[in-house]
Amino acid sequence: MEKFAIWPEGAVDEASEIPFLTPYLKATDKPLAAIIVLPGGGYAYRAEHEGKPIAEWLNDIGLHAFVLDYRVAPNQHPHPLNDAKRALRLVRSRAAEFGVDPSRIGILGFSAGGHLASTAGTQYDAGDVESADPIERVSSRPDLMVLCYPVISLGKYTHPGSLVNLLGEDSSQQQRDSLSGELQVTSDTPPTFLWHTADDSAVPVQNSLLFSQALSENGVPFELHVYESGHHGLGLAYDHPEAHTWTLNCANWLKRRGFVDELPIIELQQQEL
Repeated sequence: MEKFAIWPEGAVDEASEIPFLTPYLKATDKPLAAIIVLPGGGYAYRAEHEGKPIAEWLNDIGLHAFVLDYRVAPNQHPHPLNDAKRALRLVRSRAAEFGVDPSRIGILGFSAGGHLASTAGTQYDAGDVESADPIERVSSRPDLMVLCYPVISLGKYTHPGSLVNLLGEDSSQQQRDSLSGELQVTSDTPPTFLWHTADDSAVPVQNSLLFSQALSENGVPFELHVYESGHHGLGLAYDHPEAHTWTLNCANWLKRRGFVDELPIIELQQQEL
């Protein structure tokens, strides 16, 4: 299926970038869980290696996937968040068409895409029942989150480029706090899988640690993996001697959360090594 615009014609200013969703659907005779993928790029662009290859891996482990081309700079908040929430509503509202189980829709993001995913997972809503648009009547809450070396905080440990691209040069403390994920977690925040590298020089590991602490304090199930070393932006990390295990760890977690029915043989063989 080809990519398609997520907003109706005229909803996005013609001078703005048009956000698209690209489906990667598995052939199936029953509804499957789905994950919406948000590539990173500091809210300046969307990294290709954190889009299509991730969707194809999700297909390999038995999931539908959708890659979101959300708006980036010069488009600032709330445009990226509105795009992420719209994508969640859209997939849920068209679940029967896509062969998706509407109760099993997750979100996965890398770096700044991880910030956007975590914001969608802490600032969702139940939908506007009075909206003339049936898609806007649907909940935007993801059923789980996967956050890969995410930007979380817009405070001491933030990624400066992501902060400026999202909020501009002169953002207030109130604005930064409102989009710092560790300050927005509640007991209703979706279960979360996180991974990071301890020596990440672009997005400090404290981002994942702060979010994990907030999840723990609010009783939200989570799994965190911190690898000792590895550069930022690893993506699938297949060529990294340690961090490559994140995909297996995540697949197992998704299975425990009821998103994956049976892991493929290759994943089981890796698990036995």
